[in-house]
Amino acid sequence: MYSRQKISDEAAYQAKLLRSRAYFTPQSDVLEIGCGTGGTAILHAPFVRHVRAIDFSRNMIAIARENLAKTEVRNVDFEIASISDLVGVKNAYDVVMAMSILHLLDDRAAVLAKVHQLLKPGGVFVSSTACVSRTATLKVLLPIGKALGLLPTLNFMTRTQLERDIRDVGFQIEECWQPREGAAVFMVTRKPA
Repeated sequence: MYSRQKISDEAAYQAKLLRSRAYFTPQSDVLEIGCGTGGTAILHAPFVRHVRAIDFSRNMIAIARENLAKTEVRNVDFEIASISDLVGVKNAYDVVMAMSILHLLDDRAAVLAKVHQLLKPGGVFVSSTACVSRTATLKVLLPIGKALGLLPTLNFMTRTQLERDIRDVGFQIEECWQPREGAAVFMVTRKPA
């Protein structure tokens, strides 16, 4: 089960946390989409004004709320929602985060456009994305795993495709880092002011 999985590369995760915080201020309002069990939101909370963390999974949000209750953190709200539920919200956030989620979306372009809309001018979008090539083995195994309910949707893309999609929406890439070959691509992009 995802909620019990250990972080596969703790050093890279810690580096991503530190790199993300370089873009925070104590006045930052942050939105995290696909927050899962809430660990990242809780760890970032002391460095910002407020974190709104959303996930469409009722179970993930329940776990996130349990994890939050074990801390002294009081500036995080966990909600059952998807980014498409944020209708009419524009220019509301200083930072939007999407960690390990873009490669699981059916319509990445629409989500990126929505993130752009949600950010204040000059705001940043922080993401970590698995850029996976389509191999013959994956072409066979993923549909079977998905049909059995064992695997999520996985949208194949290269790092170059991800960078192009990000730029096409209007973001400027400030930082792009991949700790090692095959690892998720960590990216910080900015909505022009």
